[in-house]
Amino acid sequence: MKQDITQRLKDEHQLILRMLALLERNARLTEEGSFKDYQFYLDGVDFIRNYADRFHHAKEEDVLFEALVENGMPRDNSPVAAMLMEHDLGRAYVKAMEEAATKALNGEAGQEEAIVANARGYLDLLREHIAKEDDILYPLAERILPEGVRHGITAGYQKAEERSEAGFEEHYRKVVEKYEKG
Repeated sequence: MKQDITQRLKDEHQLILRMLALLERNARLTEEGSFKDYQFYLDGVDFIRNYADRFHHAKEEDVLFEALVENGMPRDNSPVAAMLMEHDLGRAYVKAMEEAATKALNGEAGQEEAIVANARGYLDLLREHIAKEDDILYPLAERILPEGVRHGITAGYQKAEERSEAGFEEHYRKVVEKYEKG
């Protein structure tokens, strides 16, 4: 049986989806005028940039996607190209959400619409993106990547994880749990 190369990424998606649920809930409450904890959005940006992007997307972009390209998938006009484009679009939503939340936190009125629009844009994009990865790209990778490259992929994931400080994953799990409770 081939070594699994995508379950770890799917597991990470679960924590990301929990943060997306929080973004969805709080964007709705912000739109209704009953949620003014703009620090939540900045904590969400921190989670997205560090956990989802630098930690998780780095494994995808630098390890799995590269292995797919090296094993015959075209870099352009391919599922890899589509996923990379969506990662970049997500980063634009996050940057705009951060700018609006920072202004709101500093007392600048009228930022709620930008916060809500960018939070929703990001969460809608990422939910669809995760579904495409979990349901299409990852099963494809499991089918087409030969056993001979799988150890290198999991070693690449390990290297990426080692670049993070001790307690990194636990920290971001606790951030999500804190907002789920509150």
